[in-house]
Amino acid sequence: MNTRDEIFSGTKEIDQKLDFDHDSLNNYLKDTVGSSVKIQDIKQFKGGQSNPTYFIKTNEIDYVVRRKPPGKLLPSAHAVDREYKVITALNKTDVPVPKTFAYCEDSSVIGTPFFLMEHVKGKIFWDLLLPESSAEERRNIYLSMNETIAKLHSVDFKAIGLGDYGKYENYMARQIHRWSKQYKDSETQHISEIENLIDWLPKNIPDDEETSIVHGDFRLDNMVFDKDSLEVKAILDWELSTLGSPIADFTYHMMAWRLPVGAKGLGILGANLKDLNIPSEEEYSELYYKKTGRDKIENWDFFMAYNIFRLAGIAQGIAGRVRDGTAASSEAKNYGDFVPILGKLGWDIVENIK
Repeated sequence: MNTRDEIFSGTKEIDQKLDFDHDSLNNYLKDTVGSSVKIQDIKQFKGGQSNPTYFIKTNEIDYVVRRKPPGKLLPSAHAVDREYKVITALNKTDVPVPKTFAYCEDSSVIGTPFFLMEHVKGKIFWDLLLPESSAEERRNIYLSMNETIAKLHSVDFKAIGLGDYGKYENYMARQIHRWSKQYKDSETQHISEIENLIDWLPKNIPDDEETSIVHGDFRLDNMVFDKDSLEVKAILDWELSTLGSPIADFTYHMMAWRLPVGAKGLGILGANLKDLNIPSEEEYSELYYKKTGRDKIENWDFFMAYNIFRLAGIAQGIAGRVRDGTAASSEAKNYGDFVPILGKLGWDIVENIK
């Protein structure tokens, strides 16, 4: 059985339906970063469910191209222009992100809009239990993740030009509506627990007016770590980022502690965290509270149920792209089976709220 690391790590030959004119990209690079640049090789990254991402080896430095996929797309998805905007702005802060070079909205270059950024060398970990790492390394990796999300949620987004990056009002209501709509637009089967969540969530939104930059998909495999220090060098995959509730963003990250081991590699529930030297849910959340000046998080179960529902919406979107023939990853076809499991997990949390 292939591990997530084997499935998602590194690059592969470009899928035929996601290939493009390499000479056209080379001409664009000459115009954008320097007339002497010459592409030597292009590969497609195995990971990246949504926006196809490419490794561009040149005679000078290596780049990454991230583009909209071709074909039928959901209206608000695949916003590579927004990814470019937030990563570029965060280059002014201590939040670790790749350096960006250019955004191209001209579809005639490689078929769809894209942006160009540096290739950050380092290690991406695909397994939350970090089986190849020592106990000390595991703890360092988790502590660096915690430090990084705390830094992100502490950024003065107005000061770096992101005051218009998202609406401030009614964030949770809008998110629940968005993911309910995405789920319905991509629906491939009727799941009663998901229907229950779609009904319950909008009626039980807590009062939470706090606003920060939110990544939207902050998890281990969306980060590049330094091979030696094991500190986060770059956060990747900003497609779902916006301005919104840092609590929703953090509890999404912490779903791993509520999802069982084996749940698409997204969960650590059931593992012996003490022996592995991975922080418990309580310790990890306490570290974040201290770094962001909190005592605790109210309405934890609401946010956890919401995020499991949201993950179901993301997984259903991937399943819908398989149906429509626009999925970028060979693993995408497996996501449809994951949605009913998430529906049950999310509704179980609601039914056990005291």
